[in-house]
Amino acid sequence: MAWLRIDWGLYIAALGLSLIGAVLVWSGTHADVGPALAVRHLINTGIGVTMAVLLLRVDVRWIRATAPWLYLTGLLGLVVVLTPLGVTINGSRSWIHLPGGFSLQPAELSKIALCVGLAMILAEGRDTTRPPTWREVLTAWGLAGVPIVLILLQPDLGTALVLGFLTVGVVAASGAARRWTALAVGGAALAVTAAIRIPLLDAYQLDRLLAFVDPSRDPQGIGYQTQQARLAIGSGGWSGAGVGQGPQTQGGFIPFQHTDFVFSIAGEELGLIGCLGIIGLLLFVVLRALWVALRTDDPFARLVAVGVAGWLLFQTVENIGMNVGLMPVTGLPLPFLSYGGSSMFACWLAVGLVAACQRPHDRSAPRRRRSVPVRRSAALDTRR
Repeated sequence: MAWLRIDWGLYIAALGLSLIGAVLVWSGTHADVGPALAVRHLINTGIGVTMAVLLLRVDVRWIRATAPWLYLTGLLGLVVVLTPLGVTINGSRSWIHLPGGFSLQPAELSKIALCVGLAMILAEGRDTTRPPTWREVLTAWGLAGVPIVLILLQPDLGTALVLGFLTVGVVAASGAARRWTALAVGGAALAVTAAIRIPLLDAYQLDRLLAFVDPSRDPQGIGYQTQQARLAIGSGGWSGAGVGQGPQTQGGFIPFQHTDFVFSIAGEELGLIGCLGIIGLLLFVVLRALWVALRTDDPFARLVAVGVAGWLLFQTVENIGMNVGLMPVTGLPLPFLSYGGSSMFACWLAVGLVAACQRPHDRSAPRRRRSVPVRRSAALDTRR
């Protein structure tokens, strides 16, 4: 019966994106390493789909009960990565090497942990008609602030921004006063401005962040990369050059194209029509999560679904924006399409969470006891 409860539209859209990602990863890497990375992308997809399907058998109330442990586990991973066990890749200490040649990026899984943690704080023990108090809102922001600070220490600005946007969305959806959302957005804007103006960032970090506006700030790094990505996307036209036929992609002109800049492969080889199809599928997943949030009666499930929608929406806009030169390059992967096991697992766990939020409570809940006293009173009347 679990198969009958699968949100087929949500799963098919996510699977379609993952398979398109495998094709794009193959196109961007087969000249150097053959099909190896595309095969690993498919394996990661299979593991992710399995985890998402298994979540269908989990009652959302169990997820709510384990939310504190999930949150603490996420924090533990972020702390461990800052110890000697952490590995620095591309200037960010974000990885932990595992046996068998695998690696884990705890920051990706912290998105799941924060989704359920915020929902627990803002939905637990509160009448749905009463908005959260200022204490509950501050607790939620404190809950989000700890992993954000740990992630900034790596440093990983992109993931920190995802968690910040996710938190703003969940707090706003909880019914908190609008001034809290305005204060949060204003505070984030001031923090970014201060980091640039004081400056709190090193010169090379600032150049990388602003190179999307002025490529000359980092002409051999991010500036070059963004210029090549824009050239690839612009040359694709309506229908693209065809899979495996893009001159920029096949020439290896864009570093890390199969991860951060996988959208540039789509732009060059699938064209505008293919890119619009990818964007449409991504927006479908986001809108489906919001639809679940609107339909469910469970406050916890509603906030979890909103958190997932906010996370995937921000990450999609940021990744595509940095590919076309409208957003700073922060290293965020494109959900389901970019190569990377941790990102793939996190995205599919998000799909599983949204699907679990649609399950009615009373299917697995024990029968209500309010009818028992009625039967007892009837029996007593009969005896009399």
